[in-house]
Amino acid sequence: MKFEGTSRYVATPELKQAVDAAVTLQRPLLIKGEPGTGKTLLAEEVASAFGAPLLTWHVKSTTKAQQGLYEYDAVSRLRDSQLGDPRVQDIANYIKPGKLWEAFESEQRTVLLIDEIDKADLEFPNDLLHELDRMAFDVVETGQTVQAKHRPIILITSNNEKELPDAFLRRCFFHYIAFPDAETLKRIVAVHYPDIDQKLVHRALEAFFNLREVPGLKKKPSTSELIDWLRLLMADQLSAQTLAGQDPAKVVPPLAGALIKSEQDMHLLEQLAFLHRRQSRG
Repeated sequence: MKFEGTSRYVATPELKQAVDAAVTLQRPLLIKGEPGTGKTLLAEEVASAFGAPLLTWHVKSTTKAQQGLYEYDAVSRLRDSQLGDPRVQDIANYIKPGKLWEAFESEQRTVLLIDEIDKADLEFPNDLLHELDRMAFDVVETGQTVQAKHRPIILITSNNEKELPDAFLRRCFFHYIAFPDAETLKRIVAVHYPDIDQKLVHRALEAFFNLREVPGLKKKPSTSELIDWLRLLMADQLSAQTLAGQDPAKVVPPLAGALIKSEQDMHLLEQLAFLHRRQSRG
């Protein structure tokens, strides 16, 4: 079975090939790209396309690789022993399975998303190498070995906040989701708003791409922010004419708060608009 995208997700031919290659090679698919380009959503759509359950492991700066396997709650066991709870006789009562354990023990093949792996410390990816290679791990406290019943489809996302170790990269199939061009964005917009005025889409995309090209912008607006912005434009019944010929270097776009996410960038646009007005009067 090949991944063809879904009715809710516009996948480029290159992305479809990357998913199929990772599945064929039985290797994790490492996805990089700008925030808001659909990396996390891809896992949901791959699960939907393959009819597989989705398990999501959201990585934080404090996350340790061990948490993906299991956690042993020694504090609860000590407390229960002080209270005379008979559960303490079986240490397994205090072992909490992690997402990898859930994926390995599932009765059907799952899609496992390890989301934003670059948020964790540098050792995090390397600490998973052995388990991902073996598709198994040992529970030290019980002597149990957890072996994958079905090899999960593993998708790993990264926002490039830090470099990943070479040993980890060698074990992955890599794909970078490039920022969509205008035609691809039109298709994405059509998925979300099939009845939207195409003149509004044309003018909005024109203003959107102009905004992304403003020099000095700290964070360029993403696809997801474009979708939010169009929703607001339709809700406020702003016409395509309102956006006609808008250059962010000359005027701040309406409802810019959906696109601009920092006071530094908003201040930059306001300064550019002010300078343009002054030059026009001069």
